[in-house]
Amino acid sequence: MFWSGRAFLAKRSGAMALANQNVPPSTANLEDVPTTAPLVGVIYNRHSHHNLRNEGAASRAVNGTLPDMPHVLVAQPAGSTDLPAILTDFKARGIELLVINGGDGTVRDVLTAGLPVWGDDWPALAVLPRGKTNALNVDLGAPAHWTLAGVLAAFGNGQRIRRRGITMTPIFPDSRPAALMGFILGAGAFTAGIKAGQDAHRLGAFNSLAVGVTTAWGVAQALFGTVRNRWRRGIGMEFLLGPEREPLQHSGFGDPSKRWIMVATTLNRLPVNMKLFGPYHDGLRMVVMDKARRRLLAMIPAVVAGKAPAWVTRAGVHFAKASEFEVTLDDEFILDGETFPAGRYHVAEGPELCFVVP
Repeated sequence: MFWSGRAFLAKRSGAMALANQNVPPSTANLEDVPTTAPLVGVIYNRHSHHNLRNEGAASRAVNGTLPDMPHVLVAQPAGSTDLPAILTDFKARGIELLVINGGDGTVRDVLTAGLPVWGDDWPALAVLPRGKTNALNVDLGAPAHWTLAGVLAAFGNGQRIRRRGITMTPIFPDSRPAALMGFILGAGAFTAGIKAGQDAHRLGAFNSLAVGVTTAWGVAQALFGTVRNRWRRGIGMEFLLGPEREPLQHSGFGDPSKRWIMVATTLNRLPVNMKLFGPYHDGLRMVVMDKARRRLLAMIPAVVAGKAPAWVTRAGVHFAKASEFEVTLDDEFILDGETFPAGRYHVAEGPELCFVVP
């Protein structure tokens, strides 16, 4: 990721940084690249976990292009303020393919900055998964060590997977704030879990392993912790579902103004094959648990495996699907690994995106 959630909501504009950028050399066979190649824009995040080790080799781009791939425009943003201008320039040049080299946070940042640029009409996209977490790529199924040359070959003869992200627009009186766009939204104990995940990263656990470690740790804390434990407290959440804004009912267990955890996504497949959303398997769907009751916590493995018994819905677990909803959160939430401020938000399915895969 390039910047904090608070900073992003506060500032979105900046200058372009295309010239004299770095990108690691590809290890794929360049003969596989189509003869008539598309104009490609690459966002290369040198801060992504798997790019840090390649910094010494990242010197092939000159004046924003690669010597052996003049049709590839390379940008290495210095920070958040670079992205809107870079993407505006890519659109003006008419790129057909946007390649994002980084993890889930980088993808979120690029999609968020690109919303005002492309709206509902995006170029094809591809992700080179180089972050500490790459949940989007788990769903897309691209190779973990995919290269730029491999992406260019796939643009000509690969597959296309269509996905819609989650857009989150803050609701404030008399204002029109820009939306965020990502793929995995969470609040309550989910926020605590992501912060614990940073500790897992420091211990060397990444991707699905990090998800498994932090999930197990969180369940243990919630099972055996006291009511003061951050894993058990819950936060104020209110949900109004669909165009009719139907309230998501509370089970009555615990404080009726609070929920323990909320997770929402538009991805079809999650890390470690989690199936959190009961009967719903696609679209914008969510799971909400009202209170960290030990009886329910003991059922989390079954919920994660998609085999929750019917009684859990009566005991405070809610599965829902809606093309849009409003949510009011009294504490920070997480969108694709980054913390964003509390508030009232309109949440909806974003524009359809077309991802290139082998």
